[in-house]
Amino acid sequence: MTHRILLADDHALMRAGLGKLVASFAGCEVVAEAADGREALALAKRHAPDIVLLDITMPELNGLDACRRLAEELPACRVILLSMHSSEDFVLRGVQAGARGYVLKDAAPEELELAIRAVAAGGTFYSPKVTGHLVEQLRRGEAQPRGDELSVRQREVLQLIAEGRSTREIAERLHLSVKTIETHRAQVMAKLDIRDVASLTRYAIRIGLIDPGD
Repeated sequence: MTHRILLADDHALMRAGLGKLVASFAGCEVVAEAADGREALALAKRHAPDIVLLDITMPELNGLDACRRLAEELPACRVILLSMHSSEDFVLRGVQAGARGYVLKDAAPEELELAIRAVAAGGTFYSPKVTGHLVEQLRRGEAQPRGDELSVRQREVLQLIAEGRSTREIAERLHLSVKTIETHRAQVMAKLDIRDVASLTRYAIRIGLIDPGD
């Protein structure tokens, strides 16, 4: 049985290397590649892959929110998140978004192959480096991810604001009116008690919506 896989990462070199690696795994075929979360959603609807490998930090729509959208709109697609973030907070948010796997980008190739095979078989896989403390937090009911005070749409708007998009650009990308975007922006600022774009950007970086290095 062939596992059909979609790759999503905003770095072309990363996609190229990851594509060659995944194609080298027996029974795995890369059917599409995306450079951001919004493109990943569109390509997933077109190609109906078995597994989507999603980078967490991507422009336009981050991997966590793309994962949540995939879980809602294409439940047959199983998502494995790829990330440099090893904190329990990111893993917890991935689990709550519907990801079936979470693999660190510095993991050995064998770990990614194990993840793909486990998830393809209906199971889950989380990098050993990030699971121990998280499981204990979940057991005690102590784990609370950051950013959950915002709705999915509000996080979308926040990400685009933090990326430097104008209100009109955001409205065009999300197919909403300028007034609606202004309302979302005001609601985000009120919920977070933030009054300026610079502080919104710092918050977006802190919860992993954008990469400070990009």
